[in-house]
Order: sequence, then structure tokens, then C-alpha cells
Amino acid sequence: MVESTPSFAGENASRASDDHIHSARQRSNRLLHRRALVAAVASAVPVPGLDWAVDAALLSRLLPQISAEFGLSAEQIDRLDPGARERVQKAVGLVGSVLIGKLITRDVVLRLAQTVGVRLTTKQIAKYVPLAGQAVSAALGYAILRYLGNQHIRDCESVCRAARLQPPTSSAARTTGT
Repeated sequence: MVESTPSFAGENASRASDDHIHSARQRSNRLLHRRALVAAVASAVPVPGLDWAVDAALLSRLLPQISAEFGLSAEQIDRLDPGARERVQKAVGLVGSVLIGKLITRDVVLRLAQTVGVRLTTKQIAKYVPLAGQAVSAALGYAILRYLGNQHIRDCESVCRAARLQPPTSSAARTTGT
């Protein structure tokens, strides 16, 4: 009697994909941390509106960079074979993200800002309290950008898993123009 050995090819591919997703998450978290620190510094400066402008500029660059780390920028999705592209589009619909694979415009950033509106208002008001207010404003600036960035990272990770998409390696993500 000949025993057949089970095939672990699917399991190995899944493990490799999980490793790539984990790596993309780590790279994205490092990027997010650096940008959130910049947002915190801008929030501490007591100039009205400066932090909003900096947050908008940071988000409009950060979110596409995170998408690219997961292989989900508009250009990367366009280069996928039709079957993979369709799986990604379905996964994006299931996750409900309006940011994956899209151009991040000023209007999109403003809609994001509305989701954390109370925190942004508190951040603006806190600036006018000497020292302690600026510290609170800086902490809120950091937290707001981290919150929005982490949500996008979770969405990208969910889309990769649902679409069975393997994110590119670090060097491949950087060559997409991010």
C-alpha cells in the first residue's frame, strides 16, 4: 500500500503571504509613526490653521504610500491580471474603504477630517492654553494621524487577505513612485 503525502503548497503560500502582509504592516507603521511625529510638532505650533494644512498634506501623501506598501496603489492595481484586479475590487467593496486604489484628493482628506472632527476642534482650542495646551494639541495631532493611518493599514491588510493578494517586497513598493 502506497501512502500519499499531503500537499502543503497552499499552506506554504498562505504563510508566505502572511509574512509579506506582516512586513508591509511593519513598514507602514514605521512610516505612519514618522508622519505622526511631524503632525504632533505642527500641532504644537500656536498658529491657527497650520496643523490642518500640515495634516492634510501628510495624509494626502501618507495614505497612497501605505496603499503602495500593500500593493494597492491605483497603478499597482491596474497592473494586476484581470482576475486579481476583480478580487481586489470586490475585497475593497467588502471592507468599505474609499481610499484603497484611489487618488487621495483634498476632498477625501476633508471627509476624513470630518470623522475625527471633535478631536480636531479640541486640538485647535487647546493651542491657546500656554504650554499644557500645546502639549495636549501635539498629543491629539499625533493620535489623530495615527488613528486615520492605522485604520487605513487595517483596511489594506483586510483587502490583501480577502483578495489573496501578496504585497510587494519593500523595494518593489518603493519603485511604484511612492
